[in-house]
Amino acid sequence: MSRLKNIWWKVLCIILLYYVIIAGFLMDVPRLFILNETIRNLFFHVAIWFAMFIMLIVSMVYAIRYLKSSNILDDIKSSEFANVGIFFGILGVVTGMAWAKFTWGAWWVNDPKLNATSIAMLIYMAYFVLRSSIENQQTKGRISAVYNIFAFAAAIPLIFILPRMTDSLHPGNGGNPGFNSYDLDNTLRTVFYPAVVAYALLGVWFASIRIRIQRVKEDFRQLELNV
Repeated sequence: MSRLKNIWWKVLCIILLYYVIIAGFLMDVPRLFILNETIRNLFFHVAIWFAMFIMLIVSMVYAIRYLKSSNILDDIKSSEFANVGIFFGILGVVTGMAWAKFTWGAWWVNDPKLNATSIAMLIYMAYFVLRSSIENQQTKGRISAVYNIFAFAAAIPLIFILPRMTDSLHPGNGGNPGFNSYDLDNTLRTVFYPAVVAYALLGVWFASIRIRIQRVKEDFRQLELNV
């Protein structure tokens, strides 16, 4: 029973993932102009982006905690949640490219949101380059924590604000209506919201595994220093 208390969220994650994959491909969806069957990518592309931001928010919170506590575990958690967040970001770009090919006719178009998102991803990738270039653990933790906070602060206007100020092909940007205006029968929501929860739980699962690995590496590093 005690073990079940520790893994219930993993069981829920697996159940939701099965539900999202099966329902996402088999359920009836609204036949919308241009989008047609590609609207199913809402359950993958958009939901993955939501999960990505959840991971990046958690990463930023641990970065702030590290600046207050200087606890190495907070730095590890911040780094690994950022890792998973960027992984989801790459998945979001790939699924977005597939959607673009069938709706806009090209894998990549000169769209403000696509370009801004790419810049945000590059900013976060520079975060890992920065971490790998610093040897001292405390210095690495503090500098990367500050960079993490500013990276998230830069991602918000790049992805959510600037694309709304100019013409964009994305729904909800550049004067285009969002998906709420299209979704007349609410069938999409019955899969979309569970998808966000499923991917977020999967992200936490990934991060928890990576955190355990990094903690073991840190323990070995401390042993080597004490020898």
